[in-house]
Formats: sequence, structure tokens, C-alpha cells
Amino acid sequence: MRTLPQALDFARAGRDPLVLLSARLLDPVTGELLPDTALAVSGGRIAALGDDRRIRSLADSSTTVIDLKGAVVTPGLVDGHLHPVSGAELTQGLDLSGCTGLEEVREALAREVRTLAPGAWLHGWGLDPNVFGDRPIEAAALAPVLDDVPALLQLFDAHSMLASPRALELAGVDGPRRFDQAAEVVCDEAGRPTGLLLEDAACELVERAAPQPTHAERRARLAAALRSMAAAGLTGGHAMDANGDSLALYTDLDAAGELPLRLRVAPWCQPGTDADALRALIEEQGAGGRLWRTEGVKLFMDGTIDNGTAWLERPDCHGESTHAFWPDPDAYTRIVGELHRAGVPTATHAIGDAAVRHVLDSVDKALAAGDRVVRHRIEHIETVPDDTLRRFAELGVVASMQPTHCCDFTRADHTDNWSRRLGEERASRAWRCRDLWDSGATVVLGSDWPIAPYPPLAVMAGARHRRPGRDLTQPPHGPDQALTALEAFQSMTINPAYAAGEEHEAGRLAVGHRADLTVFADNPLTTPATDLPELPVVLTVLDGRPTHRSPSL
Repeated sequence: MRTLPQALDFARAGRDPLVLLSARLLDPVTGELLPDTALAVSGGRIAALGDDRRIRSLADSSTTVIDLKGAVVTPGLVDGHLHPVSGAELTQGLDLSGCTGLEEVREALAREVRTLAPGAWLHGWGLDPNVFGDRPIEAAALAPVLDDVPALLQLFDAHSMLASPRALELAGVDGPRRFDQAAEVVCDEAGRPTGLLLEDAACELVERAAPQPTHAERRARLAAALRSMAAAGLTGGHAMDANGDSLALYTDLDAAGELPLRLRVAPWCQPGTDADALRALIEEQGAGGRLWRTEGVKLFMDGTIDNGTAWLERPDCHGESTHAFWPDPDAYTRIVGELHRAGVPTATHAIGDAAVRHVLDSVDKALAAGDRVVRHRIEHIETVPDDTLRRFAELGVVASMQPTHCCDFTRADHTDNWSRRLGEERASRAWRCRDLWDSGATVVLGSDWPIAPYPPLAVMAGARHRRPGRDLTQPPHGPDQALTALEAFQSMTINPAYAAGEEHEAGRLAVGHRADLTVFADNPLTTPATDLPELPVVLTVLDGRPTHRSPSL
């Protein structure tokens, strides 16, 4: 039996201890089961591993003892990229993600309109641009359903939305606008808004006109979303925003003992950030509570391929996606250098090949100017050429990817909007998880919720089968880019811990490591990829405290 030093002795620790018996303990390093069958938790840490008899002997009257009946214990699963607060808000409206055609969208909207009080706003989310087919993405396609209704429909990428004519009128948006970033109020040839708003700065013009939820409503929605995530097996997440009152909400839930995920929060740094604002971002690092902290900064190098705001080395089929999100990309490079010198890790949204290349070049310059070890990341990486692959490992840049976006928003035959915009050559380089892994990069997986569903088993399954989650009979998109079961598992355990600089205390089943644990009815590594999303999560433990427990235990 392995035990802790005296400072973390099981019998002396202050928090209520926990003992898990009759378990199969899965080692994320080897993918094999450990010889131990039980573990003891105290003070939020794994205090001992051993056989049932030895571990049971450590329990006293204050100990919670759970017989797992042969269930499989793993390190707690961590989503490498999600948006808890904004996701909790966006997913309150009408879910349009299941609509596959324009008529289905119209019918869903019509049903929702009939439930609205006069003058009430309609909010929708998850709208797939593929439903418009060859038609322009504009509010006119949804007439007359929304003609007199103030409506905001978020497209699935969350970088664009459709606003109804009434919503535009209430917001006073009647023509094009200029922004400090690559954003656009899309207008027709006569200068009239079509309803399509690209990127946050444009979307916010109309969002501000809609009624806003109270703090109490936002808190309740966030708490409910996080509880559902814990029930799905998540013990942590890398939250890629700190907008609005996000940090206050985390503080509130943490203080009340209602935060069921360990969160690492990266506030945004947008174009136009001046020296004072940058200094504030640096000074904010490390702030937080018991189960959350601010660590890192999120930046954007481009938008999305589907709405023509990615940054590509060659234009897409519409002649779009030719510009960086930062009007002056060199300003981005300078800020990355300053953050690096301050020891602040960056996480940059970069989807197109030109965007990814510029981020790598910027990190390269930052490394050349100093010898600090800082773990920078690139988020999404949807299409990249061969010569960029090796640079991730060479520069120590983490590849943070969301394979379910490839599964659910593109098609193997490249007839989807994403693939058509890119053309065959670039569409064949979709989400190169396998190539990045083989090149030596540290690959971290996530959902980007609310863009895609957060259940981690579905994320790992998608990385393995690369098929649409709603129809697994469809062929996979880029099956040669699939990860193995162990690689996908490591990308949500060991690798997120490394990306966060926490490999000494997280991501493994080892004495002294955090007692963040996920327990499954069976082994996720031997469960077929297509069955994995249905594997029951029987117990989730955060900081030594159960946050989800199946009635079967």
C-alpha cells in the first residue's frame, strides 16, 4: 500500500474522508488497470491506494465508504475548452441544432412564436448554416415567421447570428458599422442590413437591446449547467472567457459550496487593448477561489470558416476569409510577447491556416526574446498544411481541438458549407488530430460548449470514430485522423493537466494527487467508440467530494 507523508496523513486531515472499494483503477499513462482495488481520499487528495482490506481499515465513523461493485475509476475528465457562463445563457432559448432544413427551422420558429407574449423576444441557438443550402444566410429566408417578432438566432459557431427586422429596428441598426476588430453588420447592395451579424462586436449591437436576465437567473442557470456537466463525468474545464459577471458568479458558487467543476479561466484580450488594460490582465492572473482561478489569456486570430471570417492563406470559394481578426496582426504578436515575458500563458483561437501560422510565428518570436517556460496554446486548428505540424512540438505549443465539430458540422463527402468554402484540398486536412499527435504535439480535447454538447464521453468517441453523433451509420470524415481510445482518454486527463502546468498534482491516480475522479460502469478504453457516449457515469468526485452519484451505488 502507498501512503502519504505525515502532512497529508489520512487520519489527520480536516475534511471528511472518502473510501472507494471494489474498484478497477485505470492508469491513464499505460491504459492498464492498476493492481490496487481501492483508494482512500482525505483533504481533497488521494491519500492511499491498496487492496480493499487495507483501505477499509483506514475508515472511521466520519468516513464515507462506497462499494463501487467493480466500476472503473479514472482521473477526473477535463474539458479543454468550454464557455460555462455564456453557454448557460445561450442555451436557454429555442434549440435549433436538430433542424436539418430551412422548413424545419421555420416550423420550429412558428411553434415558438405562438408561445410568446406580445413584444417578447425570441432567442434561438445552434442554427446550422447548412440549412440554407445555396441561399444566402439572411433573415428574409425566415419570413414571414419573424417579420414582426424581435428575434436573435445564434448560429452554431457562436461567432454569428441572425437578427430579425424587428430586432434590428429596436436596436437602431439600419446600416453598416465600423469596428476595431473584424466584425460586420452584413448589408445588401442598397446598404440595408440583411440580418446577418458577424463576430461579437456586431452581435452585441442588437443583443444589448434585448431584455437581460437578472444575476439570480444567471446564477441558477450556470449552477444547473455545471451540475449536468458533473453528472456527465466532468470534474474540470478550461473556461475560455471571463466576460460580464462570470467571475462574480464563480465566486458566489464557490463560496456556497456549489461549484461542481474545477475551472481554469482565461479572460479575453481583444484588438485595441492598451497598455493599462494589458497590465490589468497580467495583474489578474492567479485570482480566484478554492475551485477556480484566473490563469492565462484568451485571444482571437480569426473567426470561423462557416461565416467567412477565418484567416486563410488563400481565399475561400466566396473570396472571403482573407483577413485576421486583429486589423494589425503585428499588434497581436507584440502582446503575445509581453504576456510571455510576464509568464502568462496564452490561448489563441486560430482556425484557418494563416491564423495558425501567425500564432506559431508569434510564439516563436516570444521564445527567442527570453528563456521563460510558458505553455501557450492554439484553439481549434481546423485546417493546417503539413509544414505547420512539427512546429507545435518544437515550440511547445499545445494543440487544443474539438473533434465533435468535425463530426457534427461537416460531412465525409465535403458537401457541407465548411468543406465547400475550403475546397477539396483544404477540406481533406480537417481537424488533424492524428497528424498533430504523431508530430509530437500535446493534444487536448474539448467540446467548446455551447458550440457542441459537453458530455466528455461523446467528445472522446468523436475523436475515435469521427462520425456524426446523431447518425453513426454515416461515413467518417478523415478516418485517418482518428485517435486511439487511450490517446483520446489521455487528451482529457493527462494532457489538460500538462497544459495547465498541473501534471504534478492532476491527471493521474497517484498518492498526493487531487481527488478529482470519474467512475464508469465499465472500462472506457475497451468500450467501442460508437457505444462510448452511452457508458454510464456512476460517480463523479471533485476535491474529494461526490458531485454526482448514481442510485446504483
